[in-house]
Amino acid sequence: MIDLLVRRDINLKNEILSGLTVALALVPEAIAFAFVAGVDPSVGLWAAFFVGFITSVFGGRPGMISGATGAMAVVMTAFVVLYGIEYLFAAVILCGVIQILCGMLGVGKFVRLLPHPVMLGFVNGLAIVIGLAQFKQLQDNHTVKFNELTQSFDIVGSWLTGETLIFTSILIILTMAIIHYLPKLTKAVPGTLVAIIAVTLLVQFSPIDALTVNQSVEKMKAVAAEKEEKIRLFEEEKQTLVFSEVNNLGHEIALRKVTTDSTSENSDPNRVAGHFAIPEIPFTLESFGIIVGLAATLAAIGLIESLMTLTLIDELTESKGSGKRESIAQGLANVVSGLFGSMGGCAMIGQSMINIRSGGRHRLSGITAAIFLLAFILIPPLWNFIGLIPVPALIGVMFIVVIATFEWTSLRLWNKIPRSDMAVIVAVSTITVLFDLAIAVAAGVAVSALVFAWKSSHKIEADIIEQDDSKIYELRGELFFGAVTSFRDIFTPKDDPEVVYIEFKMTRVCDHSALEAINGVCAKYRALDKTVILTNLSIDCQNLLSRAEPIMDVTIGEQDNHTAI
Repeated sequence: MIDLLVRRDINLKNEILSGLTVALALVPEAIAFAFVAGVDPSVGLWAAFFVGFITSVFGGRPGMISGATGAMAVVMTAFVVLYGIEYLFAAVILCGVIQILCGMLGVGKFVRLLPHPVMLGFVNGLAIVIGLAQFKQLQDNHTVKFNELTQSFDIVGSWLTGETLIFTSILIILTMAIIHYLPKLTKAVPGTLVAIIAVTLLVQFSPIDALTVNQSVEKMKAVAAEKEEKIRLFEEEKQTLVFSEVNNLGHEIALRKVTTDSTSENSDPNRVAGHFAIPEIPFTLESFGIIVGLAATLAAIGLIESLMTLTLIDELTESKGSGKRESIAQGLANVVSGLFGSMGGCAMIGQSMINIRSGGRHRLSGITAAIFLLAFILIPPLWNFIGLIPVPALIGVMFIVVIATFEWTSLRLWNKIPRSDMAVIVAVSTITVLFDLAIAVAAGVAVSALVFAWKSSHKIEADIIEQDDSKIYELRGELFFGAVTSFRDIFTPKDDPEVVYIEFKMTRVCDHSALEAINGVCAKYRALDKTVILTNLSIDCQNLLSRAEPIMDVTIGEQDNHTAI
């Protein structure tokens, strides 16, 4: 907060207007994600405020916007149905504690070790997810249907047609055009803010009929109520615990009966009005066992998405944020969110891109966005104004974000980078769309590691020097688990002389597999009554061998002791 007050390079106009723009775009997303999680809209709005404000003040990346996100909301849905909203708040608090611990342990540093193809896949996947979410806004007449495959109730709708689709498309294109072309004329005000206000005025003072934020919220509430009622009736018919197969693997999970009391609790406005309250759950090991799984998942998703968004913003602004500080701030934000009855959150790549494009570079833009959002929540006239914003205007804003976020250069790299790297990009993007970010990043890192190990396994080589009564193997490359097979194949114990030197000057011994490989090769020579001497080992390698002495039987020679032979 101090650097906010003492810095002189802040453009107050840009920061405040950018914050207002972000706040306008935050409202419908926070509400939508609340419905995704199966909770009251106020839970999402308060989460956007608490997480946005705290991370803006204390976070490690000025200009980055945080709030309630879809990535975290989707993993909350089934949990809320099974255990109720009080357990969700407790899980969010524990999630925050885990994130604080990760920040203190410096886990954020590992994000900077992620391969670039994983980063590209992450960015492209999120852009696609954001884009697909906007197309869902082009549906109407939503209803709730039971999905036999997933054994869950899904919200489905029909696509807009006729004049409604035409006018909606025109408003979307108009919004995108204003955002794109206005900066070419003037940069006095953010193009996104001008576009939202202009399209809102156009709809209000013309015969154009377009869905507004207020109408959208009412429709979402109605559909959510219908879904809640169908779930209640569905569970009442069972009356007991039911079991369903998961992914056709034969595993069974117990679904707790959702009572009428817990259902009404989920929509109790007094409980989710932003007031401080300890979650009303038993303080037992059983309760901890219920929330710890979700808390760990939320913490992982939140940290990965936030730290990768931080890295992206670093590249765009040519500056460097602090992953450690961001992790701790996000954890604190989630602890506060849970204590004040909201769903928590993490960094929002879409809103962060809006902020950066609108000129927001410092903490003030995020703080302003949070304060405006709080004003929208607490002041009815302002909320009524927000309700007048046409949904097509917000769709247009997000489509611009999609275009700006997607790494179009990655398409031109198709034939210019290794096929393994392109496969990682495609895999991470696809998994992000089909599943979630945490799984996508984990899969991308795993594939990249396997590719690296495979390539490195072929890089262990040796120059062989024959002498009168000895033989020298001069190794080159990293000796690790992936290279042990190639390492073993280098040697020919039966054909070698009585004394063999293995030269490690250009080789590093990396792990236990390498030690076992060395020990195995030496054992083969000993079985033939031949001597193997290891020379020119680095200090690290010597220490590694010394620690493994109880399980190793090797002879370490002096530096370059074979040169006189």
